[in-house]
Amino acid sequence: MFESIRFLARRATLRAADLVLTAPWLRWTWTGLADDRFAAALSELRPSDPEAVRDMMAGRYLLAGRLVETGGISPFAVDTDQPDWFAALHGFAWLRHFRDLRDAGERGFARTLVLDWIGHEGRFERDSWTPAVTAQRVLNWLRHLDVLTDGAGSGEVRAIQRSLSTQIQSLKLRSRLSADPVERLLCATALTGAAICDLDPESEADIEHRLTRLDAELAGQIDGDGMHLSRNARTQLSLLVELASVRQSLGGLKSAPSLEFAAQVERMHASLDALTLGTGEPGYFNGCGQLAHDTLISVQAHSGERRRRAAAIVGGYAILNDGEATVVADSGLAPPPVFAADAHASALAFEFSHGTELVVGNCGPAPAELGANRDLFRQTIAHSAPTIADESSARIAERGIFAGRLLEGAVPPSAEVKAADHQMVLSTDGYAARFALTIERRITLLAGGATLVGQDRLVASGERGLSGSLALRFHLAPGTMVRQAGEGMVRLVLANGAVWTFLWEGANLREDESVRHSTSLGFHKTRQLVLEAEAVAGTEIAWIFTRETG
Repeated sequence: MFESIRFLARRATLRAADLVLTAPWLRWTWTGLADDRFAAALSELRPSDPEAVRDMMAGRYLLAGRLVETGGISPFAVDTDQPDWFAALHGFAWLRHFRDLRDAGERGFARTLVLDWIGHEGRFERDSWTPAVTAQRVLNWLRHLDVLTDGAGSGEVRAIQRSLSTQIQSLKLRSRLSADPVERLLCATALTGAAICDLDPESEADIEHRLTRLDAELAGQIDGDGMHLSRNARTQLSLLVELASVRQSLGGLKSAPSLEFAAQVERMHASLDALTLGTGEPGYFNGCGQLAHDTLISVQAHSGERRRRAAAIVGGYAILNDGEATVVADSGLAPPPVFAADAHASALAFEFSHGTELVVGNCGPAPAELGANRDLFRQTIAHSAPTIADESSARIAERGIFAGRLLEGAVPPSAEVKAADHQMVLSTDGYAARFALTIERRITLLAGGATLVGQDRLVASGERGLSGSLALRFHLAPGTMVRQAGEGMVRLVLANGAVWTFLWEGANLREDESVRHSTSLGFHKTRQLVLEAEAVAGTEIAWIFTRETG
C-alpha cells in the first residue's frame, strides 16, 4: 500500500510541476535561452526508402502502419485520432528517407516540412511537445541537419537551429519531471546526442556529464541480462535505435562513462538477439508484435560479434537453440508496475520456429483501433500457454492507480534451462490462489531441433480450490493447414509446404480459430490447437511436434 501511495504522489507531483513549467506565463523564461548551434554529427543506422519521399510529396503519409492522405494540406494540420501516427509524424524518424536523395527538389522538401512544423508547432503545444516525441524529433533533426540546411537561406538555417535549441532546452528542464521512465531515458539520450552535436568548443565536458546521466538511467531500466524492465522487445528495439546511434557517434571516446555506456548498449543488443526467432522477428510477448525487419537488421548489424547460445535465461525468458530450431518461452515474470502498462499475462507461453518459418506463436498485441477491447490480447488465452477455466495467469488491474497494468503475483515464477539436455522447465503459481494448483511445463528439443516435446503437469499447491478444466493452446502460424491423420495425431502443413506431425496424450483435442496481428497487414486469420483435460492435481498432458522428412 505504501508503494502505491508513493507512486501516485510522485506522479501527481511531477505532472503538476510540468504544468507549471510549461504554463504561458513561465514558458518565456526557458524558450528565450535558446541560442546554441549544432552540426550533423549523429549516425543514422536505419535504412532509407526513396519511395516513401515520393509518397509524402504526393500527400500520402504511411507512418506507424497507417496511411493518411492529406489532400494537399500540411500533414501537421491534419486532424487525426490515431495517436501512433501522430507521434510518428511529429517524431520525424521519416527524415532518414531523404538521406540518400540527390535531387535538390526532393531534398528541399525535407526542409519545407521542418519549416512547416516550426510554423505550426514551433511554439509549445502539449501534444506535439511531449518529452518523448520531442526527444525523438531532436535526435532525428540532428542526424539529418545537413539535409535540412543544404541549399537553405540564412534565415531558414537560423529558424531551424533556434527551434532545435529551444526543444533541447525544454528537454533539459522537463526530463526530470516525467513520471515515465522510458520517456526519461529517451530525453537523456537526446541530450547526450545534442552535446555531441553542439558546436560549442567547451561541449566535451557536457558530453561526459550527459553520458553519466544516461548511464544512470540505463542502470535503473536495464537488467543484468541487458533486457529492458518492460520485457518488451519492441521497447528494446526503439531504445536501441537511438542509443546505438549515439554510441556510434562517440567515436574513439574512452572515458569511464562512455565505456560503461558502450557495455550497456552491447548487452541490450545481445538480449534482443537472444529473443529473436529464426523468422528474424523477436517473440510476440508483452506488447511486442511485428517489428520493422529492415530496422532490426540494420540496428543489430552495429553490435559486436556474438555467438548464439544453445540455452539461456534472458530477462525472464527461457531460450533454447538446436539446429535450425529456436524456442522462446515466457516465465511470466511481471515487470515493476511503472513498466507494466503493456505487459501480457503470458506465463509459460512459448513461440517455436524452425528455419525461417514460425510453427507456433502468440496472437501479439491488439491494434489501437480495438480501444477498450485491446486488453483481450493481453490475456493468457491469446498465447500458446496453459490456462485453467480460461482465466489468465495474472491479473490486469481494472481500476486504481495501477489501472491497465499487469499485477505481480504473490510468488515469483520459476524458469530453468538445461543446455546439455536442450530442455527448459518452467512453473507458475498464477492459479494457486484460485484453484490450489501449480502448473509445470517442460519443453525439450530433440533430433537437432526437428522434434519438440512438451509435458504439462498440475501439482497441488493447497488443500482446496475452484474447479475448472486445463486447456493448452497452440496458436499456429498464419497459413498453416490442419489435417486429420488418425487417432491422437494431426498433420500441420505450413505456408512454405513443410509438414509437421502433432501428437498428444492425456487430453482431448479440438481445433479452433485464431489470429496473429501484423502491423503492416492487420489480422492474419489462423488456427489453434487446444488440448483439454480435467484440472486436478496429477493431471499430465504430453504433446509432440515433429517435422516430417522425405
